[in-house]
Amino acid sequence: MSGIVDVVIEDARWEAAGLEALADRACSAALRGLGFDETDFSVVVMGCDDARIAVLNADFRGKPQPTNVLSWPSEERGAEVFGDRPKPPEVGTADDLVEQLGDIAISYETCQREAVEQGKSMADHVTHLLVHGLLHCLGYDHVDDKDAAVMEATEVRILTSLGLSDPYL
Repeated sequence: MSGIVDVVIEDARWEAAGLEALADRACSAALRGLGFDETDFSVVVMGCDDARIAVLNADFRGKPQPTNVLSWPSEERGAEVFGDRPKPPEVGTADDLVEQLGDIAISYETCQREAVEQGKSMADHVTHLLVHGLLHCLGYDHVDDKDAAVMEATEVRILTSLGLSDPYL
């Protein structure tokens, strides 16, 4: 994303895992796959551990346990009708050329465990979760079955463009 992804490393294992490159690749592919110019947008990705994400999950979702990825959109962009695509984000203004989409937190231990359990490489699993997180920042959701179908199909299309297999099979 040409430096538009701001990566914050709270757990040094993410450096060895190449989180910055994975985040750039995943977020750029997601935005391009949706027809956006990735240089118009920014996102913050924080690589943390299970302890940190459990606190965030408790604070923001009332679920005091670790999870793989959390997202905080900068504004509500969800579809008005179940099964519709979310409204697209607006491109930045002349005063602020880059539109901030939101923040994503991703936990090392949970990602590593899930990758092993699912027989995937850590890089492929993290790429999927970052695409998933960015789609949440863009207003996609999976609470309703119709919305979930739209989000999953979008994820699969983006991941296929990166040479990754369907994570839902």
